[in-house]
Amino acid sequence: QVQLVESGGGLVQPGGSLRLSCAASGSIFSIYAMGWYRQAPGKQRELVAAITSGGSTNYADSVKGRFTISRDNAKNTVYLQMNSLKPEDTAVYYCNADLQALNDYGLGPEDRREYWGQGTQVTVSS
Repeated sequence: QVQLVESGGGLVQPGGSLRLSCAASGSIFSIYAMGWYRQAPGKQRELVAAITSGGSTNYADSVKGRFTISRDNAKNTVYLQMNSLKPEDTAVYYCNADLQALNDYGLGPEDRREYWGQGTQVTVSS
């Protein structure tokens, strides 16, 4: 059973910083990419940042220059450093992983698919 657990959300003033963490655990065969999405009230869920197993990164235009995604492959953990936060960054942030889990016997991979964390609230307000 694969599980993604996020941490690091909270309330911060405009201009402040937060660092989100997401750890993937369970029977994992291979991780192809991990990333962060966010969803604000009345808005569609959008990609914030993603990083592949090879280190390639992708950012939403709205966060370029302010957010940095990184990954610790040994720990199956992805981080999102968020600086210069703005009120419009307020949203629930969801961790996402593109991976193959091991089958129930631990002898081979299941089909590649995406997994989601439960989300962590980030609120930027005075």
